[in-house]
Amino acid sequence: MQGVQIDLISEERLSKLTSMEKIRMILDDVRQGTIVILEKGLAPEEQSTLIEMTMREILPDGFNGIEIESYPSKDESPTFLRKLMGKTKSESRLTVIGPANQLRMIKKDKDIISAWISSR
Repeated sequence: MQGVQIDLISEERLSKLTSMEKIRMILDDVRQGTIVILEKGLAPEEQSTLIEMTMREILPDGFNGIEIESYPSKDESPTFLRKLMGKTKSESRLTVIGPANQLRMIKKDKDIISAWISSR
């Protein structure tokens, strides 16, 4: 069968995993050429760790890294009150992650992420 595999992963499934389990699952899937769409995005620290681990795993074996794009949370800019209460930690909503050589983000704004996906 030809084409591109896309895994849509629910917030419920992600909530059962530790940060490292999420990152490992995503990285393993993307290395196999799967486009991963997370219903609820990663926390900023998780996203940073994913990028860091990806950079360590780029090898001459054909893995070119990842392309990642997220919708920002609905509360993108914290108000003074939110800052005062310590609620400045923003998590993204939907996140799209895929192999850099197959996934290209064309456009992103607050309501839409447009991507071009090529088969291997």
